[in-house]
Amino acid sequence: MISRLAHKWVLITGASSGFGAAAALAFAREGCKVLLGARRADRLAQVASDATRAGAGVAVYQVLDVSKTSSVVAFADWVRTHTSALDVLVNNAGGALGMDTVAEGRDEDWEAMFQTNVLGVLRMTRQMIPFLAKAPGSTLLNIGSIAGRVAYEGGSAYCGAKAAELQITRALRLELCGTGIRVGTLDPGMAETEFSIVRFKGDAERAKKVYAGVNPLVAEDVAEAMVWMASRPPHVCIDEMIIKATDQAAIHKVYRRP
Repeated sequence: MISRLAHKWVLITGASSGFGAAAALAFAREGCKVLLGARRADRLAQVASDATRAGAGVAVYQVLDVSKTSSVVAFADWVRTHTSALDVLVNNAGGALGMDTVAEGRDEDWEAMFQTNVLGVLRMTRQMIPFLAKAPGSTLLNIGSIAGRVAYEGGSAYCGAKAAELQITRALRLELCGTGIRVGTLDPGMAETEFSIVRFKGDAERAKKVYAGVNPLVAEDVAEAMVWMASRPPHVCIDEMIIKATDQAAIHKVYRRP
């Protein structure tokens, strides 16, 4: 059976690792043409190569830093050299830095989180709406977090940034009503990727403790959900999806094996 997504153009930000890299492969297996952006060119090249082997009709990449308007504009110009219409935009670039309290927080961490998770989503969406509008039934998918719905100690800036992503998504759904562009957010819970290593600034041991005794989500689980959301019939919009590991009942309630 031919996938509804076969031959569709899919753009994924933050595609060099984690959810983004897994999404590149998942959409490639559906026969999509994937446009990949992230800051690490060497990692992007590998993901594009893997996507090609997985079945992508096209798998190309360009360096992208969503925290800089000039980079986003240049990326949009690059997209235009490949296609004038975009079927799926996955705003995945983002992440957390540190777990400091507000009293001990650092400006540079706060600013980086809001630049990527909030302003980056706004910048990319602003540039890509004209592409999405040319593809009936297109999907604008923002990757959020359950942290945007429930706060926790040490997560003030990250929770705030992801709460902003959720409200941006909801506002976009209102603003784009009638255009045919479907707008949704996918909000994962505990997932073992490079997320915690980045958050703890390379401290692998500390990152490993986050998942100790837990069977967490993996990137492929989240990527599979992205594909499902984007492959619904054009009249169906999955507004908001929360996906968590069975071991995680809530942010503060996680089952850990001895």
